[in-house]
Amino acid sequence: MNRYEKDIIIELMTEPFINQRILAEKLKYSLGVVNKSIKNLIELEYIDDDIKPTKKAIDEINLTKPANAIILAAGFGMRMVPINTEVPKGLLEINGERMIERLIRQLHEAGINEIYVVTGFMKEKYEYLIDEFGVELVVNPQYAVKNNLHSLRLVNSHISNTYIVPCDIYCSKNPFHRYELYSWYMVSDMVDNDSRVRANRKLELVEATQNSGGNTMIGVAYITAYDAKEIQNRISEFDDSHQHEDSFWEEVLFEDSKLMIAAKMVHSTEVIEINTYEQLRDIDSDSNQLKTDSIDIICDALDAEHNEITDITVLKKGMTNRSFLFTCKGKKYIMRIPGEGTEQLINRRQEAAVYQVIKDKHISDNIIYINPYNGYKITEYFENTRVCDPLNDEDLKKCLKLLKEFHQMKLTVDHEFNIFELIDFYEDLWEGQPSAYGDYKITKQNVLSLKSYIDEHQTEKILTHIDANHDNFLFATDENGNEILRLIDWEYAGMQDPHVDLAMFCIYALYDREQTDHYISLYFDGNVDEEIRIKIYCYVAACGLLWSNWCEYKRHLGIEFGEYSLRQYRYAKDYYRIVQDELSKR
Repeated sequence: MNRYEKDIIIELMTEPFINQRILAEKLKYSLGVVNKSIKNLIELEYIDDDIKPTKKAIDEINLTKPANAIILAAGFGMRMVPINTEVPKGLLEINGERMIERLIRQLHEAGINEIYVVTGFMKEKYEYLIDEFGVELVVNPQYAVKNNLHSLRLVNSHISNTYIVPCDIYCSKNPFHRYELYSWYMVSDMVDNDSRVRANRKLELVEATQNSGGNTMIGVAYITAYDAKEIQNRISEFDDSHQHEDSFWEEVLFEDSKLMIAAKMVHSTEVIEINTYEQLRDIDSDSNQLKTDSIDIICDALDAEHNEITDITVLKKGMTNRSFLFTCKGKKYIMRIPGEGTEQLINRRQEAAVYQVIKDKHISDNIIYINPYNGYKITEYFENTRVCDPLNDEDLKKCLKLLKEFHQMKLTVDHEFNIFELIDFYEDLWEGQPSAYGDYKITKQNVLSLKSYIDEHQTEKILTHIDANHDNFLFATDENGNEILRLIDWEYAGMQDPHVDLAMFCIYALYDREQTDHYISLYFDGNVDEEIRIKIYCYVAACGLLWSNWCEYKRHLGIEFGEYSLRQYRYAKDYYRIVQDELSKR
């Protein structure tokens, strides 16, 4: 049987035959295709003269009928800001019904009760589904660093006559059926310029050519037992490859510029993927999830109505926070939402105090709102921005000029950023778990031994940025087209030796010693006292261990920082040795 004939068999298993014209209308095939297909099906003895499926057809259908379903629900749902900080995307409510519950009920209606839900982010919030719907939860512990290809790998052995379903779709009509005869991947008839595939006339999914647009990829698929083995092998192969850590599972379906399985075309109104706050608002303006703290704060701070907040776009996830860009009354703003474990790391009252002190100094971004208790912050958005290039001397000179001007203000606050106390504090957050580094104890002992030199050569403590890395120096354009430079993200700022800012810049930029010396010389206009230089080396070692401990705490929360984490630990070890070498020469 070809694709058209299989669709006719499935339709005849579901609804009684009336005439060819009605059948053609239901399947959206031409009358000629339907007439030819029926004739062939009769000759092949898949239907009888009364246009009813024969035992031969039923036996074949039983080999491919749906047995189970996998719902992928592990991810952060980053594009759902600000909702994703309060509820996982599968539990969003539309018309009073949670999306994942609707999908499960629709699967049950199709006779599918064996359902696996792969969770990760906020996994505990899905636990009730076990009792209420009899599903099996599978936890993806690597949801923060790997995409849904790895989620599917965890349930790979169950793929056989299986629906694969993302948790963030709303289906106005049930997309699942009691009968399937072939593998397919669902796309909608909506043109999507970002889609990798388009359905051709044969309903094959081929790669879309650049700038031509494709069909919106829905993410729902059906995999028959016939195709399961090959797809299972490809899932395992791809997941074992480091280059596919961030891959969507659909990557395994591509072969020779097309998908291995057929297209299942649906109308764009039948299946809607809910990726953003505004999409949810469009489909259900009364959804409970629209009433979030962050949106309410924006409305209060900017004296706006909910529908005046538009163009919500997630920004790159930071090391401590999540942020999103939005437009309100024709102007762009950024809202910061603190990330996982932030309440342990940042004193928001102290941060708010810092912003009050630097207000109107023209060194920071423009703060519209900051909450000293939960850390929510709204700032004006700068157009045409770029960050400092740590390998560009012209950028460095401009950034150092701003940094020196800030230091020369000698501003004060009531709190200190104590490096050595915080090294112990971050270690305590590990809650007794050992360091990932086998020589951590001796490394820490060596770094602590540098404190006496630092204390002996420490300059006057003033308000210091602490997080003065190249990504926080922001070049922008003002309303007159002039370049401006601002130092942003002051959440760690406190009283400290201002030379700590130099050490911090160097370790964030991953400088080697030669680059570090060059940076220090630029700050001091080529006239740096050697005792000060060695003191900055001590700060590099101490700050390296500090942020290494910070990264280890984040790692215990399931958040990895890759090379950055390793390099910070190396700074602790290498610069301790550099200090010892320099002191031995004196």
